[in-house]
Amino acid sequence: MSRRYAIYDVFTDTRLAGNPLAVVFDADGLDDGTMQRIAREFNLSETVFVKRPENPAHTARLRIFTPGRELPFAGHPTVGAAIAIAEAAEDAATQPRDLVSMLEENVGPVRCAVKLGVREAAFAEFDVPRKSARLEATFDRQALADAFSLKPGQIGFENHVPSLWSAGVAFVMIPVHDVAAAAAVEFDPTLWERCAPFAEGRLASAYLYCRGGVNHNARFHTRMFAPDMGISEDPATGAAVAALSGAIHFFDKLVDGHHPFLIEQGVEMGRPSSIHLHLDISGGAIARARIGGQAVRLAAGMLDL
Repeated sequence: MSRRYAIYDVFTDTRLAGNPLAVVFDADGLDDGTMQRIAREFNLSETVFVKRPENPAHTARLRIFTPGRELPFAGHPTVGAAIAIAEAAEDAATQPRDLVSMLEENVGPVRCAVKLGVREAAFAEFDVPRKSARLEATFDRQALADAFSLKPGQIGFENHVPSLWSAGVAFVMIPVHDVAAAAAVEFDPTLWERCAPFAEGRLASAYLYCRGGVNHNARFHTRMFAPDMGISEDPATGAAVAALSGAIHFFDKLVDGHHPFLIEQGVEMGRPSSIHLHLDISGGAIARARIGGQAVRLAAGMLDL
């Protein structure tokens, strides 16, 4: 049976930038092992499989796989799939459209708003389905520094210290001194496995962050490394940004109100990505978190299986 697929570059409005994503349509009938093998075949950081929804009122059921394993939730597959599904349904549209979709992921239903343009990249924004929570963990600063070829003094800035957070997928949030320190990183997966905690049954991935960015509009500059997922480095990681939201609020003590953040990633890989994070703070807590970005289709084809 032939199944359609498309390749999208996500969290960018420029082809061959951002984070590439394979979207496999008409995925009903594919078992877990076959989906995992297809994800390995594409060998992108994630491949998303679009199935019929379990709830007929919803838009689609998504299954998300890295080359190494399935994920309960991920940001760039959510954004990319929402845009891909909307563009496939609205292919003949000649006017901008605003759409709302409900996507079923293993983490739960994810509400996603899509803005389709005619001559510009589409934009999608989703409500983070699970609020970021801090998990118990202790860290050896020297061991962390060794895993990233940094000096211990380059780990941390202001009151930000390494911490473990999850909004569906666990990440060690590693603050580094500045963009220069982030650029100097040489990641050693063997040393990381020696010092990284296990969380939610898996070795946690690493998410480095600092203030500022190459883009003067960026509030944070980030890098992500996930050997357990089969990802040496990721150009854009929405699930990590969802987890980072908790660390930002905890360490920066955000006041009640609306707080927008532009987060850049992938710069060192030559695939710059722009991830939009919006936090609504009420009563000293995160009341709502949203993540968004643009995506552009790069290629389309058929899988003959």
